[in-house]
Amino acid sequence: MRRPAAGTIPEDPGSYQFKDAHGQVIYVGKASNLRQRLSNYFQAPHNLHPRTRQMVETAESVEWTIVRNEVEALILEYSLIKRHQPRFNVRLRDDKSYPFLAVTVDEQWPRATVMRGHKRKGTRYFGPYAHAYAIRDTLDLLLRSFPIRTCSAAKFSQHQRLGRPCLLFHIEKCAGPCVGEIEETPYRELVRELCDFLAGDTDEIIDRLESEMKLAATELEFEKAARLRDRLMAVRKAVEKQQMVAEKSEDIDVIGIADDELEASVQMFFVRKGRVVGRKGFVLDKVEELTPGKLVDRILESVYGDEPVTGYPKQVLVPYEPDHVGTYEEWLSYMRGSRVQIRVPQRGDKRALMETVEKNAGEQFTRHRMKRASDHNTRSRALTELQHVLELPEAPLRIECYDMAHLQGTDYVGSMVVLEDGLPNKREYRRFKVHVEGNDDYAAMEEVLTRRLQAYIEQRDRTIGESGDRPSKFAYPPQLLMVDGGKGQMGVAKRVVDRLGLGDQIPVAGLAKRFEEVYVPGRSSPVEIQRGSEALFMLQRIRDEAHRFANSFHRERRSKRMTASSLDGIRGLGEARKKQLVKALGGVNAVKRAELDDLQALSFLPNAVAQSVYDKFHPDQPS
Repeated sequence: MRRPAAGTIPEDPGSYQFKDAHGQVIYVGKASNLRQRLSNYFQAPHNLHPRTRQMVETAESVEWTIVRNEVEALILEYSLIKRHQPRFNVRLRDDKSYPFLAVTVDEQWPRATVMRGHKRKGTRYFGPYAHAYAIRDTLDLLLRSFPIRTCSAAKFSQHQRLGRPCLLFHIEKCAGPCVGEIEETPYRELVRELCDFLAGDTDEIIDRLESEMKLAATELEFEKAARLRDRLMAVRKAVEKQQMVAEKSEDIDVIGIADDELEASVQMFFVRKGRVVGRKGFVLDKVEELTPGKLVDRILESVYGDEPVTGYPKQVLVPYEPDHVGTYEEWLSYMRGSRVQIRVPQRGDKRALMETVEKNAGEQFTRHRMKRASDHNTRSRALTELQHVLELPEAPLRIECYDMAHLQGTDYVGSMVVLEDGLPNKREYRRFKVHVEGNDDYAAMEEVLTRRLQAYIEQRDRTIGESGDRPSKFAYPPQLLMVDGGKGQMGVAKRVVDRLGLGDQIPVAGLAKRFEEVYVPGRSSPVEIQRGSEALFMLQRIRDEAHRFANSFHRERRSKRMTASSLDGIRGLGEARKKQLVKALGGVNAVKRAELDDLQALSFLPNAVAQSVYDKFHPDQPS
């Protein structure tokens, strides 16, 4: 696209929109200085982030709208994103509609029920909850203390015509408004108390029930006192289900994040009056370039762009400080009508609460990825996509991925992980001890691939029918050989397969972690694989698995080296005898000082082994 003349771009705050050749808005942004911000998009293309470069190359024009300040720019940006759903802005993929406990306060006889989907006026919402059964369990407890109706309008009208209440009235879980068993004013009071309780105001209700119970007992109204006792027990049980995580005066929203290069899993806990009253989670597709602070910016916009049913909190806890923390605090304070603080907890109870929410986000992210990976149709689609975008002769039913791990050139190891039909085959995983000098990932990769492919060639050339041997662990070639890395590692893999005469049989590719770019031989630029596609997700998953497997082997080797004993390497002295020997003599140093006669006196130690132990620590003594 052509760059607008510099003098035509104002220096005021505002929102800008990039449009494609068809006039569709493809990206919306905001800026405190439009001229300064937009100039960043028109620098040399190789200096731009790949996703930003793709957006600029797709755009045909840019427009902007001037506003008075940064907060108005933020509000305008959110409304434009919501209206146009631009393809290059972060997309929220809320994979489920969370249930709320709703009270229809605008009806003559309000009812409590579970609701999902769009919110409507005249209804108070509490939650959201992770599961509908959690609402029903809580509501079942509370109806003993606040017996308001839960029936539909049709059922209410039916019992009104019949003049007979339903079963819930007889088991004291409904006050019976359909048959006139309670007047409207006291019924409204029950509804108000229920709403106050769900909003976190529990102490006042408990104190009132205790006072009424004691008064009834004093006046010898024991049946009424018993009913009040049962209501009090139900309320206390419901309070116990609401976890106390902060001071009673605090209203906090806690945001936890678990992410990778492509997606982010977000979990939120809503804390009102110090208690967790709801939670929700969603997944963001990271279409645009995002720093941790900018990711928090986008999450705050997604969550608070429309007023949440729980209202705006006094404080928002986040794992990273937003890039424009002052602007977002001013915006939320304006929406709430009083000061809102955004902070990153560093210590204490709030830090512990943040860690809990982040753990929930991590577990949700794992479930999200496993759900995608486990579906057969999804795997088939991913393999077909890989065949198409990488121009493979067939769908890669067996994919092998390799990664290296080391610590400043020590304890070098390699890993090989295998996907067969899109699923991990852990029986085929292999680990390699690598023998290279210094820190040289290319040499390590070359050694591992050479050893693996030479083993395949040897097995292939052997006539199994004549020898009767079983196929070796490297008997099957990959239909796609992946390496963790960019052009360099991919070039090493290509050089090895060509040298071994397998260049026409085994396709190779490299996946660079920084931008999730896929490199193949013969192309200077990465292969374009659609973001969010099942093909890219599969490559990312096998790359991450290879990285995990290599790191676990590296930690194991490093741990063994750090705990190595001077008794290692003595002929005939295995682990069991070594433990017996150390225990019998009282330590490794005692073994070193022991005389030959003392060692030979041990019944479990053969004389030849005793001699070897003695010679190890007394090399100058004649045998």
